[in-house]
Amino acid sequence: MTVPSVPAAQVPAEAAMLDVRETNEWDAGHAPGARHLPMSELTARLTEVPSDDPLYVVCRSGGRSAQVVQYLVAQGHPAVNVEGGMQGWAAQGRPVVAEGGAVPAIV
Repeated sequence: MTVPSVPAAQVPAEAAMLDVRETNEWDAGHAPGARHLPMSELTARLTEVPSDDPLYVVCRSGGRSAQVVQYLVAQGHPAVNVEGGMQGWAAQGRPVVAEGGAVPAIV
């Protein structure tokens, strides 16, 4: 199965994003407006997956999010993987925020 994917640079500015990294990664730096649902909790919290069409899924480098997209597509969700993950996002100069006002970082 081919995973629907787009480079970070092509994600629309107001796109619905789901960040599947762990909480420490999210807290250090994430895209503004993204929603957080760790991959490790996804199946137990599937009802919390946003129904946006498309839903852009991101992790640190694109590997975990590709797995999540494959799973979500199989469940009928219109999900798209963000190639390069948050590393690619930040490298493109896209905005990154951190929790608690800390200096954002991709960890």
